Parts: sequence; structure tokens; C-alpha cells
Amino acid sequence: MSGALQTYKNVHPHHIPYREYRFLFVILAVVKNTKTYYIALGSNLGDRYVNLQQAVDYCFSNLGSIDKLSRIYECEAKGFEGPAFYNACISLRSKFSPKEVMTKLLLFEQKLGRERHFEGYKSRTIDLDIILSDEDIIESDDLQVPHSKMHLRDFVLQPLADIAPDLNHPTLKVPITELLSTVTNGSGLDLVSLWLKNPAAQYAMPDGQFLAIEGNIGAGKTSLANLISDEFNAHLVLERFSENPFLPKFYKNPKRYAFSLEMSFLAERYHQINEDLSQLDLFSRFVVSDYFIFKSLIFSKVTLSEDEFALYRKLFDILNKDTPKPDMYVYLHQSIDRLKENIDKRGRDYESSIEVDYLKRINDSYLEYLRTQQNFPVKIIDLSSVDFVENRHDYIKILKEISTV
Repeated sequence: MSGALQTYKNVHPHHIPYREYRFLFVILAVVKNTKTYYIALGSNLGDRYVNLQQAVDYCFSNLGSIDKLSRIYECEAKGFEGPAFYNACISLRSKFSPKEVMTKLLLFEQKLGRERHFEGYKSRTIDLDIILSDEDIIESDDLQVPHSKMHLRDFVLQPLADIAPDLNHPTLKVPITELLSTVTNGSGLDLVSLWLKNPAAQYAMPDGQFLAIEGNIGAGKTSLANLISDEFNAHLVLERFSENPFLPKFYKNPKRYAFSLEMSFLAERYHQINEDLSQLDLFSRFVVSDYFIFKSLIFSKVTLSEDEFALYRKLFDILNKDTPKPDMYVYLHQSIDRLKENIDKRGRDYESSIEVDYLKRINDSYLEYLRTQQNFPVKIIDLSSVDFVENRHDYIKILKEISTV
């Protein structure tokens, strides 16, 4: 038995229990400790609209995904004499704790020249407050959530009602719209004919397009696909793995059953990607997948003999003609050391036998194919020195690379 086949005897590259794989990545990369925050924004000095938009941009870059943005309202200064305010509200999802979010908001206030004076109110370039944080109730010296005065302020409640009208106040147990109807502080709000922009829009794929993300084992393709789908409400297509009847036979006799195994995986991928792409969610903007059918070529080239691969390639080409092609194909390239480190960190028994030589061969096979194929545009993104799961700035850099033609 060859060294390569010996490597695959205990761990075949296709044999990853995907239900567990998908669950872990969704939890760890997308929704772990994620909270929904409602942030109130206000400004009455300088270019008020620019100040608000810069705050939105900052929240997107440093805190998390922005779900909704309210309209902008103008109102007189309350409790002191000063220029009129522009006020708005955004909802965002972030992995940071309420105190961490508030600390980052205060840093941005300082960047725009805001100094908080606890002896009273005064004009300010920017004012950022956490109004709500899921159902949290926080009472500390430096943070109160829900905001202690939100139920008394129409300039807070009206923008909040724009984006979350049915939301209940966690302590008062009253809907936001009902609280708004009870506020009578004598000064109306004027709707401003300006709209805040979600910074994520500049990185979104055009409606109806298909983005395929691939990479070696441990490169992070499923993590990135989940993040992008979550950020842009894209239709997510994740590769499904089911128990293959040829797999146990392959373990006992790799040379005899390799071709049958690879053919069955090819048929499964062909069926899945065509089925999933034909049943798109009308409310999703574009499609993002963590695989494309041609990955079958990469793995089969390693497991099959030369003559078997030649036949397999002919069958693959027949099926590939009818498979939708991605409008953008992204290959996540990691250094071998980083791949091995990521695999070891996951601590999965079924990946413990993967050898460095195998990872190198997979990398080489992907790069060789991508440099010669001309059926769809390809971007190769080097992730060797970035961590897009933990570092949002790294994630946004990847979005920029994908969206740059």
C-alpha cells in the first residue's frame, strides 16, 4: 500500500461527519456569544450627517454586523441651549460584551472630540449610547441597560420604533411604540431627507450571483461562508455528507473501492449543488457556498490511479457541463503550518491522521487547477497571517478582496 493510501486508511478526506462540522462552525464562527444591540446616535455640532455616518461606519468595522438603520430625525436640544440634533438608531449583532461595546463607542466619541461632562448636558459632535442589549438588565456605575431615560425621550424612541416597533422594554414590559405614544415633552421631531448607509452594501455580491468558497482542510471555508451569509442575508449552501456505503469497503481495500467511493461522492455533490441552487430563497440577495463540484477532481486525483482518474475526469466533465458556474470563486490559501495548527486546535480524532504531505498535495492540486481553468473568475486569498473569525478587521479585508474586480 502506498504512503498516500496508508494516510487515507483511517481518515478519508471526504469522511467528515458534516452535521457536527457544520454545527461547530456555526456556533464558533457566527453566533457564539452574539448579542443584538440597539445603539442611539446623536450629533449637534459640525456636519451632523457626516458624524452619524462615520459612527455607523465605525460600528460596522469594529463591533459587528449592522442589521437595520432608522431614518434621521431633527429635534431641539433638550435640557440646555444649543443647535438642533440629528438623531438615529441602529441595530447590530456583536460578539463583544455590553461593557466592551460601550468602551469602543466611547473611544469613537473621543476620536470625534467628544468629552463627556457629568455635571450637565452640552453640545457634542457625537453621542453614542447602548439603548438595549437583547433582554439584558445591567446596572453599574458606568453602564445602565436599558438606558435609564430612553422611555422619556421621543428622539430615542422614534428612531428605535422605526427599526424595532414590536420590541418590548425589558423592565417596563411595554412595546416601544406604546412608550413612544406616551411621550409628550412638547417639541416635535422633524424627519430629515437624508439616509444613513449600511457600509456592508459596498461588499455585497450583486443580486442573484453565486459565490463559491473553497480551501484546504482547516482553511476556514465554512466559517467564511457562514459569516458572509449572515452578514448579507445570502442563501447559504453547505456541503452535506452522508454515510457512504463504499466507505467501509474502501478502508478495507482502498485500491479496489477508491473509484466507487469517488464516483458516489461526485454524484452526491452534483445532485446537491443543482438541487440547492434551484430552490433559492426569494428573500436572499445572492448565493454563497462552501464548496464547488470541482473539488471532486482535487481529491480523486490523489486517491485514484492514473487510468482510473482519466476515466473519472471524463465522467466529471459530462456532469460539470450542467452544473451552474460561480460568478466568483474564492480559494482560501493557508500555509501548511497554519493548516496543521488549525486542525490540531480542533482536536478531532478523525483528522488526527492527516499528514503534512497530504495537505501539501491538496494545496498544490488546487493551485494547479485554478491557474489553468478559465470557466469562472478566481480570487486566491492568502490567510496565512490573518484570523477573520476573531478579528473583524481581517474579515472586512477579505470582503474587500472579494468585492474588488
